[in-house]
Order: sequence, then structure tokens, then C-alpha cells
Amino acid sequence: MEVSNLKWMEKFQSLLVIAAIFIGLGLGQISWFSKNAVYLIVPALMVMLYGVFFNTPLHRLGNALQNYKVTGLSLIINFIWTPVFAWGLGAIFLRDTPDLWVGLIMLMVTPCTDWYLIFTSIARGDVTLATALLPWNLLLQVILLPIYLLIFAGKLVNINILILLENVVLVLVIPLLLALIVKRLIPKINQVGQRILLKVAANQTIFLVIAIAAMFASQGKILLQRPDLLLKMLVPVLIFFGVNFWLGQLIGHLAQFSDEEVACFNCTTLARNSPIALAIATSTFAERPLISLALVIGPLIELPVMIIVSQSLLRLRRRQIL
Repeated sequence: MEVSNLKWMEKFQSLLVIAAIFIGLGLGQISWFSKNAVYLIVPALMVMLYGVFFNTPLHRLGNALQNYKVTGLSLIINFIWTPVFAWGLGAIFLRDTPDLWVGLIMLMVTPCTDWYLIFTSIARGDVTLATALLPWNLLLQVILLPIYLLIFAGKLVNINILILLENVVLVLVIPLLLALIVKRLIPKINQVGQRILLKVAANQTIFLVIAIAAMFASQGKILLQRPDLLLKMLVPVLIFFGVNFWLGQLIGHLAQFSDEEVACFNCTTLARNSPIALAIATSTFAERPLISLALVIGPLIELPVMIIVSQSLLRLRRRQIL
């Protein structure tokens, strides 16, 4: 999946998410939408995740190992350092709102699997390497997210292990298996069926937008009543991006990465993948809407930060050339 082939909806995903939030808030003022929108969330996210898994180049798992330094260090940052760091930020800033703390943990332990390629490209980073890292980021977060929840969030909120595992299978494993099966069967399906399946996979952003609009229609009143929630999330999220950006620069220097590798490393260890975490949060913690809201607030902060990061990487590179 090359950046040049990304559809315009993926390029403007964050703007569409913002539009979905306002549409959802508007529809939430209508009683019928407010009561019934919740039933759209998980099905829409499942279809969206089918598209994510379908478009993930799982056959490139071995490619990332060719650059073992960048791959190994990025996986250490994403799956060892970041969960501990996110828990610590929550302990400092969100101790009085455990639901937001859990949402922050879920947001940070799921590295991005799509639009970080765009920011890597903007920063003139190694997009080929970033693409090779993508399936590792995806598979490891699917496997490790339930473990992270039990370790880091188990004492903050009540977690029923059986329900958690059931929801992981429902919203993550089933779309993953479906995507793998469809890839195998595509050549044997007639042209009409092929077009439908490929169309669904290609338009994953539409289903993400539907899910977010439905979530805000069903729970948006809480955010309108509590605008302080955005401010509560702002500080720990900004600290996360600031510290990890500096850490990425330091590691890149010590490990003697090229400029292209540093840009790739920074983008893959900064950008987050809220849809996967949102799918689990919505289905597992349906009675705790603040957890899901935290996972939508996060990307609103992430977008401008990642734009600044990609431009900063470009400026740092130009200074070194001069």
C-alpha cells in the first residue's frame, strides 16, 4: 500500500472524523437517534476493521526484519515503553477520572496502521520500511491489547475476562479471519461479488465515520455537559507526543539511523490507532462511555500534533543539509 495510492478519504480522515463528531452531536439532540445510535457502533467498526485487515500487507512481515535495528527498536518503544509510559501519565494527570485513564492507556498501546504512512511521506521518510512495519504493529496490538488491559487497567475498572475475550474475538478476530478468507477466495468469486468486497475494504473510513457519528449521537451529551474532559486529556496526550518525539530523535542519533529512518521511526512510534481500541472499548465497556470518548478525543489532539511533527522533521533535515 503506497501513500500515492491512498484514497482521498484516508488523506482527509481526520477532517471527516471531526465532521462525524458534529453530525453525531446534532443527531444526538433527536431522541430516536440518541436511543438507537448505539446499535450501529460495533457493526460499523467491525466492517471498518475488515477493511483495515484486508488492506494490511501481512505477507510483508519478513520485510521489516531486513532492517532489524529500526524494526526492533520501534517494537520496543511501541509495545514495552509506551504502555508503561501511558499508565504513568494517567497516574499523574487522570487519577481522579479512571475511565479517561483507561481510555488513555487503550489509545497509546495501539500504534497506527494506516495514516502514519502519510506523515512519513510528508516528512520524506522511508515509506517502504514504514509499510513493512505496519503488519507487525497490527498483529501485535491485536494480540497484546487484552493483556495490556488486564495488567494496566484491571485495577482501575472492573474487567470480565470472558466478556473481554469474547469481544476481542467478535470485533477483531472475526474481521481478521474474514479478510484473510476473502483474499483467498477473491479470484474464485464473480466480478459483482469482487467489486462489492473490494469496495467495502477500500472504503473503511466511511464505516469509521459512521461509528464515530453514532457514538456521539448516543453519548455526546456527556461531552457537552463536561467540556473539561477535553482539557483533561490534552496535557497527558501532548506530553506523550513531546517525550516520544524527543526519544525518537535521541534513539535515531545513538543508533545512527539515516534521516529517512529517523522520520519513519518517529512517525510509527507517535501515531496511534484509535479505531481498534474504540471497537474493544465500545463493546466491552458499554456502560462506561467516557472510555470511548477518550479514544475519540485523542485523535483530535493527534492530528495537529502529527502535522507539526512531520513539518519539524523536514526542518531538522534541512538544517543538517545546510
